[in-house]
Amino acid sequence: MTDIRLRRRVRQVQVLGALAGLLTVLAVVVNIGGHDTPQSTERMGKLVLPDFADARADAAEIRITLADESYTLINGPDGWTLEGSGGYPVRADRLANLAGGLGELTWGEGRTRDPGKMNRIGLGDPREGGTGALIEIVNEADTVTASLITGRKGANVYARLPGEAQAFRVNGDLPPLYNHDAWLDLDIIDIHSDAVSAVRLFDARSNSLYLQRSVGSSDRSFRPAPPYQDYRLVSRIAASTPALALTRLRPIGVKPASKLTMRPVGRHITETHDGLEVDLQAYKEPDGYFVTLRAIEAGEGAQRGSTINQKASGWAFELTEFDWNEFTPAISSIVRPPVPDTSDAPAQP
Repeated sequence: MTDIRLRRRVRQVQVLGALAGLLTVLAVVVNIGGHDTPQSTERMGKLVLPDFADARADAAEIRITLADESYTLINGPDGWTLEGSGGYPVRADRLANLAGGLGELTWGEGRTRDPGKMNRIGLGDPREGGTGALIEIVNEADTVTASLITGRKGANVYARLPGEAQAFRVNGDLPPLYNHDAWLDLDIIDIHSDAVSAVRLFDARSNSLYLQRSVGSSDRSFRPAPPYQDYRLVSRIAASTPALALTRLRPIGVKPASKLTMRPVGRHITETHDGLEVDLQAYKEPDGYFVTLRAIEAGEGAQRGSTINQKASGWAFELTEFDWNEFTPAISSIVRPPVPDTSDAPAQP
């Protein structure tokens, strides 16, 4: 009997030891994952920025501070612009989403108070290299009238007030804040590839070429048109790539055209079947690759042409080098001149 009781005690000690070890492992995992138990607080359901309507009405600037960059949206006489863009307008939809989101955010349950865990939910103070985004609304007197540190983890949005150590999950949504170029309204042209009828090209050596296709033909049906009808294509894709380049226009930046310092190195004129022409000139600048745009209004394309000019007039749009090259090919990379007829030439001795 004594041996039986002893073996039972040994088993109990082993079971309790294993259970204690399991609980220790679970505690470590929970601590590493940063999953603090949600806490009900008196803030739950209340507006995060209760006085935001007044701050919005008096806003002269919106400052966004991130760990690796900072940028400012400026409320000027011509509307909201991005600082450093030369006064180019920001996207109205994104600005509305930011203002609406800040005004409607409500507090959810409280989360961690551990400073070491803030970065895991995107709430580390960016002024100290943290992962959060600090939003500050500033009036004309340069006074911050509303501020918030926000972050996102998965589908959840988190926030805390600057200077407070308590993190909260919040109800609502905000637009992405981690790319200042995304605020620029660079959606200048919307032309489908089927609409393009022809393109006239001038390269850096002043060589020119006119490519054309008929209505309803494929994207690779562009052919040299008079006076280049006898030229031979290097390949169909060599012609279709520059011919349809405008349909793929995706600017990555912008600056005033008055800031261009170099002469244009290429010209690209796109024509559509319904009479719209878009004249693009290409510039290789010290700070990047840029193009300017001017639409020529004709017939049914007049309304679209006017819309393009309203957005593009006075501006130079930055492209990636790859995209810029599609507008500036050497003519010799697209066609070869006709082979001269030597049938009547005298035989060489």
